[in-house]
Order: sequence, then structure tokens, then C-alpha cells
Amino acid sequence: MLADGIAEAWDALVDLVLPAACAGCRGSHRPLRRGVCPKCMAAVDDLVPHAVRPVPAPTGLPPCVALGRYEGVLRELLLSYKERGRHGLAVPLGALLAQGVALRDGAPVLLVPVPDTARAARRRQGDHVSRLARHAVTKLRAAGQLAAVASLLQALPRPDSAGLDSAARAVAAAAAFRLRPGRAAARLRERVRASGARVVVVDDIL
Repeated sequence: MLADGIAEAWDALVDLVLPAACAGCRGSHRPLRRGVCPKCMAAVDDLVPHAVRPVPAPTGLPPCVALGRYEGVLRELLLSYKERGRHGLAVPLGALLAQGVALRDGAPVLLVPVPDTARAARRRQGDHVSRLARHAVTKLRAAGQLAAVASLLQALPRPDSAGLDSAARAVAAAAAFRLRPGRAAARLRERVRASGARVVVVDDIL
């Protein structure tokens, strides 16, 4: 958490004193807010979370919600955050994630981030989805919703999905994760049942 905070504070300082480009359109617009110009921020603020379904959908896939298509400004923001070291984008992207998981019935929500492999986390200076989930929980709690993050999954070594088609991704995903060892998962399962919390698996791209 300390490393995340330092990276985000640095990004905010860079926005003020150095000529960084907008993470969404690459333009040198001013002012930037968390690395994003007003026009690009407005474009993603207008997006509305909605139900989606991959084609073909894997057997047993639960209901899925996404903020928008992986294109345009949203795609550029995700790539800048995930691959170009713009860690400050975790704040606005985490707020957008909170919109997608907020429950109208007010039930507690437990976010389970899909983790990076150890190699990817080192390259990206941290697990990017876990960072987004933590910021989303902060936003949800500020709005009065009970929310927490549970890092229950452990990523196993696997090929980079960027070069795989949907069938190859499904094969790779089948052996890509396991529950973290120990009794944490069992204890958490009991807490979820007792509280009536909704479990939401979080990833950046479906």
C-alpha cells in the first residue's frame, strides 16, 4: 500500500510540474487530473456499467458486468495504467470500477481480484487489478456500502494471453490459478455466508 501511495503521489506531482501527455489521447492538454485531460475524463465518465457476455461463453460463467468496450479512450487508459507505468490512474479507474460493482440493494460486497503472475507484477511494479480493487473499495465505503478486498487467488505461470485466441485463452485459464494455501478461504467462505455478502471476481478485461 505504501508503494502504491508513493507512485500515485508522484504521478499527481508530475501532472503539476512536468509536461506529461494525457493517458487517454496522448495530447499535451492542460490541466490534467490524475494524468487525464478533461475531454478524456468526460468520455469515460459518460460510460454506464452494463451486462456483457463473451461469445462463446464458458460453461458455468456467472453474470458479468463491464464498463465499456475495450476501445478508444478506455482502452488507452487501461494500457497506460497497466503497461506504461501510469499508476496514478488507479484512482479514477478504481472509481469507475466501483460504479460497476455497487449493489442497489446495499448488500456487502467482497471483491476478489484476478491476480497477476509474479513475473507480471514485478514488471508492472505491483499487481494492477488488486490496486484497482482497493481503490474501488475505498470509493464504495465512502458512499456508505460495506466492501472489502480478499486476495484469495494465486496466479500460476502461464503464457501471455495477448497473443492467444479465445480457445487458447480458455485452455490457459483452466490451469492459471489456485486458491491460496491455508484455511483463509474456508474462513472467508463462512464469513460471506453469515453476512450475505456478494462475491465479485474483478479483472480488467473480459
